[in-house]
Amino acid sequence: TVTIDEAVQCIGLGPFQHKVLFATGTCFMADSVQVMLLAILSRVLQKEWDISDTITSSITSCLFAGATIGTLILGPLGDRIGRKPVLIASASIISCFGFGTSLCNHYLALFPMIFFVGFGIGGLTVPFDILAEFLTTETRGHYLLLIKYFWTAGSVLVPIIAYYTLEIANSWRLFAAVSIVPCLVSLYAGYHYVPESPRWLVSKGLKKEALEVLRRAAKENGVDPDEVFPEGCKLVDEEAEESTSFSDLFAPRWRTLIITLSVIWATYCFSFYGAIMTVTRVFENDDDEGPDFDYFAIFISSMSELMGTSAAIQLIDRIGRVKTQVGSFTIGGLGLFSLCALDSYADRSVLIFFALISRACMMAGACVTWISTAELLSTEILATGHSMVNAFARSGAFFSPYLVDSKTPLFTVGLVLLCVNLVTALCASTLLETKGIELGKAVLIEEARSQELEEEKMKEVASNYHRMKGEGTFA
Repeated sequence: TVTIDEAVQCIGLGPFQHKVLFATGTCFMADSVQVMLLAILSRVLQKEWDISDTITSSITSCLFAGATIGTLILGPLGDRIGRKPVLIASASIISCFGFGTSLCNHYLALFPMIFFVGFGIGGLTVPFDILAEFLTTETRGHYLLLIKYFWTAGSVLVPIIAYYTLEIANSWRLFAAVSIVPCLVSLYAGYHYVPESPRWLVSKGLKKEALEVLRRAAKENGVDPDEVFPEGCKLVDEEAEESTSFSDLFAPRWRTLIITLSVIWATYCFSFYGAIMTVTRVFENDDDEGPDFDYFAIFISSMSELMGTSAAIQLIDRIGRVKTQVGSFTIGGLGLFSLCALDSYADRSVLIFFALISRACMMAGACVTWISTAELLSTEILATGHSMVNAFARSGAFFSPYLVDSKTPLFTVGLVLLCVNLVTALCASTLLETKGIELGKAVLIEEARSQELEEEKMKEVASNYHRMKGEGTFA
């Protein structure tokens, strides 16, 4: 017999995980493309359709509203019907309604399209969980962070697409249509390269099916499956689980953790997406012919996310998850405040510098938050729990356009984003450190440690009682 953790260790790290990374990574690229798309497109359509600031903000917020609903529906499905079906469904929904966006002639037609694009994006926590479940404890931290390079690739790609479609071709419809290409790639790759998660199969009692997936993965990685999983080998680990509901997340074991993670995700996403829109606002010059964007500055600030991801990779297994989160969100908040406060006074190079710092740090904090969340939640509640906190994240992001895209002075915007970042850092400082701990085992280890301490304390109290009784203290 072999446990699921031992089995994942046996298959090694190789082409199999690289293909899964590509499929799941392009899902993240599709997410970033849609967010960056709307940050630019909403301002273009405001001028073309002559719509108010409130409606303009609502275009982007509609994406996050859909994502909130989508994550509450598609996420739990990942724990009930499996990870792969949700991946395919999410990519299909984003592709269809993303293309539908390019066909709209009025903002009332645009809203439902954007909403359902967001609905599909809401299921993208599940692909991340699939990749996490195919990785060993030693490789999980830095390898999971590679998925964020795909996010950055999407962020960098959008200003390039925007330049050629908006400035040269002068067609926002072409801009919207071309932006669904990453999602079509993820749909193809997800269907062909991603099997069902063996951890999920084991949690449902489907151990034979899980073993077959692991044998195929081992073979693809150049490991002899007959050697690591010989005839008669059986998987043992988690007992078969009933379907998980959101109410299970508020059992005593998980309640405090889920509430803390929900606050972290809501506040960090408010600031993260707020940073993207703030940079777009800072580097926009509006004139009578419509918004004129400094595409180079937006491109450079998007490239800074590469720095953030690389920094997270270097720090996550050195100083740990918690310290990286706290430092990243604190510095990111200070960078955003400086960018907004100096907008009317500093020259372009200084503003680009603070845009770089803020987005790089926000990206580093986001990377580690995704990883620590996947590590803190056990397999049977992973997709549901990840969906719960992601719903709070999208809810937080829903409100950021009303702050950034409104007539609110940039100084006020920066001050609010700084305060929100400090709340995120404070909450992150209370999380358990998951560095070097098996997936989903941190809470169990902490419970065992607390129980041992409680038992030691009771023994000490009993020992003191008997000693004092023997000395006649109670006589």
